[in-house]
Amino acid sequence: MSNLINLRKFVAPEIIFGNGARHLAGQFASQYSAKRVLVVTDPGVISSGWILDVQKSLDEYGITYFIFSNVTPNPRATEVEEGAKFYKENNCNVILSIGGGSPMDCAKGIGITVSNNKNILEFEGVDKIGIPVPPLIFIPTTSGSSADVSQFCIISNREELVKIAIVSKAIVPDVALIDPETTTTMSPYLTSCTAIDALVHAIEAYVSTGSGPLTDNYALEAITLIYTYLPLLINDSTNKIYREKIMLASMKAGLAFSNAILGAVHAMSHSLGGYLDLAHGECNAMLLEHVINFNFDSAVEKYKKIGEIFKIDSKGLSNKEIKDRLITQIIELKRKAGITEQLAAKGVSLQDIPTLSSKAIKDACMITNPRKPNLDDVNTIFKEAL
Repeated sequence: MSNLINLRKFVAPEIIFGNGARHLAGQFASQYSAKRVLVVTDPGVISSGWILDVQKSLDEYGITYFIFSNVTPNPRATEVEEGAKFYKENNCNVILSIGGGSPMDCAKGIGITVSNNKNILEFEGVDKIGIPVPPLIFIPTTSGSSADVSQFCIISNREELVKIAIVSKAIVPDVALIDPETTTTMSPYLTSCTAIDALVHAIEAYVSTGSGPLTDNYALEAITLIYTYLPLLINDSTNKIYREKIMLASMKAGLAFSNAILGAVHAMSHSLGGYLDLAHGECNAMLLEHVINFNFDSAVEKYKKIGEIFKIDSKGLSNKEIKDRLITQIIELKRKAGITEQLAAKGVSLQDIPTLSSKAIKDACMITNPRKPNLDDVNTIFKEAL
């Protein structure tokens, strides 16, 4: 008889990966019997011009569409409500999102709301969605959030100054059209932040207590790709091969964390982003080495494996020396990427830390962190990151 504790599930969308994938939007919408499509995006994506390719593709298939672009970074619960109302008013039956993590998370929230007729904030936690959402077709334009392949939806509640995490296989997109060309309009700093976000996804998934053979390879491959190609992309931002490699890393990291879940970096990042409305990728980047310092002794062999990717020869080194060298390498990679600020530079103060910690300790991502922190531990990590 099998040991049930070793059972693992793996969920993933249908994935089309490669330059030009965005042009297949109409084809896949048609396959889901789309009559009236809600296109969820944001002003930045509209100004970049990528949405024109989606519109043309939908037009070629005679599919009517309605564009909802009132989405801000860290999408708000109120924006989800507005989008759900717009969806219903226009009798849509498919949701297509093109953009970064914010439009895609908002699109997931809209799908949850229109199917279940409840406020999005009622779905915080794991497997709380009772009624399936409309078909979801996602086209990511950043190489970091991985909302296009994951079962996560992160929504900001600005009244409570907190982000909620919704985790359910019901919101794994039906189709992910992953087109590296769409990342060419990102600024160098956004390129760096989203890539480091993907690195955090992969590292946290690999050391997660929910990790296993179905996720570990994806996580390690993502770490390898980012370590190898991010410095190259930073020095040659127009190189399509390097962009493709970082987009592939984001996808692989997304498949890993969607199924292995995450850890303390994300729990604390959600707290920061919800309380101070900070960019998610930056928050992850500023916290990463401090959480590794806390976690290392609870996942030594896995961190050693990550160290090997970072070219650390652990022979003859103590665990502390390996940890210190790994942290140094991560800080150096971030420096090359132009990410050098700490939390204080983003307006975080000592007075904020008790509130931030009390929110972070309750986050669903903390459940699978390899070391179980208490409130004092989280306070200390935040202080170290100042």
